[in-house]
Amino acid sequence: MKLLKLLLVFLVFLSSQAQEKKLLIKQNIISDWSKYPIYKKLITTNDGKETWKQNFKYIDDIDVYAITYLSDGLKINGFMAKPKKPGKYPCIIYNRGGNREMGALKVYHGILPLGKIAKEGYIVIASQYRGNGGSEGKEEFGGNDVNDVTVLTDVLKEVKGANTKKIGMYGWSRGGMMTYIALTKMNKIKTAVVGGALSDSRLTIRNRPIMETRVFGELIPDYKNNKEEELNKRSVIKWVDKFPKKIPILMLHGNADWRVKPEHSLNLALEFEKHRIPYRLIMFEGGDHGITEHKEEVNIQVINWFNKYLKNDTSIPNMEYHGR
Repeated sequence: MKLLKLLLVFLVFLSSQAQEKKLLIKQNIISDWSKYPIYKKLITTNDGKETWKQNFKYIDDIDVYAITYLSDGLKINGFMAKPKKPGKYPCIIYNRGGNREMGALKVYHGILPLGKIAKEGYIVIASQYRGNGGSEGKEEFGGNDVNDVTVLTDVLKEVKGANTKKIGMYGWSRGGMMTYIALTKMNKIKTAVVGGALSDSRLTIRNRPIMETRVFGELIPDYKNNKEEELNKRSVIKWVDKFPKKIPILMLHGNADWRVKPEHSLNLALEFEKHRIPYRLIMFEGGDHGITEHKEEVNIQVINWFNKYLKNDTSIPNMEYHGR
């Protein structure tokens, strides 16, 4: 009898240990889109019957989830989109831009942009970052909140159908900065795409002084006393020598972007040149911060890049000087 009790206690202990290790603690599927304001923009009505507009018919082929996962013991919220068809799919970690609730992910992000990528045969996962979108903790704009991104490679291990041997990362604006930092802290990413990405915090301050007072000063812990150190941490251009050389990067930027001036990507590209880091830089003439003037071309470039290095396993390009 005592032996049986000990066995039961042991099994309960093992069960509790397994539960503690679980990172993805909630994934609620979003099934009734008619409850959300975006619905009217997605449908058309013919003979009194509502159907998806042509550009959004893919919604029937994907599932979108509101998720909650653990990062440094904090409950972090986010979204995930994946194909409905059973299979093993490569994964993409999407890093949002903005700060606090400006740029926070909404339900419609599950369709745009996550869903648009998912329909191409990817599982796409995105974080609100700590302190945002109902997540626990405090945002640090590129500090410990980067852990909310890097842990997603482990969260994906708990997602059915996720091929965690093929993970890419995609970040825009602040999300591009988060991508750069994350790539120096992990070795599970095969390729990355960044758009309108911050690469030099000092250049950001020079071009937009309000970023220092309203963002850096308010969000970065002890910024006043450690300004130079904290700015360096958030400036990939200062530590390109530590950047991985086996991760091909697609850099996208609009040359009419006033929020993150094109110098961020142009200057970084020159540093990538010095250190022979594989990259492709595309500057879009007259493009704003979201490159909205060339949106379709941007989407094509992004999907082609991920297809190349995730689906098709294309080899890393030879960065040694060569040829006749």
